[in-house]
Amino acid sequence: MHKINFMHKLEVTANEPPLAEQAFNRLRQDVLAGTFEAGAKLKLDELQSAYGYSSSPLREALSRLAQEGLVRADERRGFRVAPISEEDLADITRMRIMLDVPALRESIAHGDDAWEATVLAAFHRLEKVESRLSDGPVILDGEWSQLHRSFHLSLLAACPSLRQRAWGASLFDQAERYRRFSARHRKTARRKSSEHKKIMDAALRRDADTACALLEEHILSTQRNVIAALKAAQAAQS
Repeated sequence: MHKINFMHKLEVTANEPPLAEQAFNRLRQDVLAGTFEAGAKLKLDELQSAYGYSSSPLREALSRLAQEGLVRADERRGFRVAPISEEDLADITRMRIMLDVPALRESIAHGDDAWEATVLAAFHRLEKVESRLSDGPVILDGEWSQLHRSFHLSLLAACPSLRQRAWGASLFDQAERYRRFSARHRKTARRKSSEHKKIMDAALRRDADTACALLEEHILSTQRNVIAALKAAQAAQS
């Protein structure tokens, strides 16, 4: 019996991600969610107390987050959450348009029946969750945010370039901090399912020009909403 329990523990341990991966996933989620303020110092001793990991996996996690642009390493070898600014958002937006819009065109050209089914399923899950939510800012709902990400990535999934898809996903996540910032300062709810459906419908009927134009406007609308939220927050502080 003891041997069976021991083997079970080994099996559970073997199936768990390494500590550095666990630390990275948890810290990354909290940075994206805005748990840490933009520009906040990420002190190792405080992170150890909060997450229960030793310094080694946390340092590795912070280094990976720095590579993604979500965290900055400062001159004194410490780490801070990347700041939020109109200039940074403009750069993210420009790069997303440069990468995601052509990736969608490629995805439409190469997508097969399985790709279409994946896009439809991703939209259905997103729409079902959104329909159950209250009139508050849906982007602050964790499940909605994850399904929103899955839907956008499904649209680009048939693009042949692995790097283009990977960089697009990274930029989507960098924009997530800004979307959540905007949601926290939004006065009215913003339902996005109609925008998503229009993009999806155009993509599935293989109307690449319309789908790409709609996606570009979708990305730009996020930038406009965040800038409005930034200005409102600055006005409230002055």
